[in-house]
Amino acid sequence: MTDPRADSRIEAVRERYRATLGAVPQGVEDRLRLARHLDRLPTEEALAALRHVVLTDSPLGPRVQQLVHFGQLLALGQAGPARIHALGALHADATLTDLAGVAETALITAGVPAYALGTEIIAELLADGRT
Repeated sequence: MTDPRADSRIEAVRERYRATLGAVPQGVEDRLRLARHLDRLPTEEALAALRHVVLTDSPLGPRVQQLVHFGQLLALGQAGPARIHALGALHADATLTDLAGVAETALITAGVPAYALGTEIIAELLADGRT
């Protein structure tokens, strides 16, 4: 049986992503669509609540937290999520220079592939007019 409040619950989850990233990633939209179809919205709500605690209520603050996420994702070679968190870092007032510093750190900790991915993402942001 479908929850009649599903639309407002889904919008509340979307708003948490907008608050931390400035947008709702397509993968999240896909998961929300699936969760609604399968009546599994509590899973997405719990994930959004955990993300809020980790990203928004972090003692690091939103800017540093997003930069840390970006760096960790570079080290893991996760291009799509790294792009999302690069945008999240910019949304939290980081600069392209901050992102470059993270990519340079990734060079030391994770090697040339991580650095190359970071510089690729930063170059894309620069080409898109981000400063």
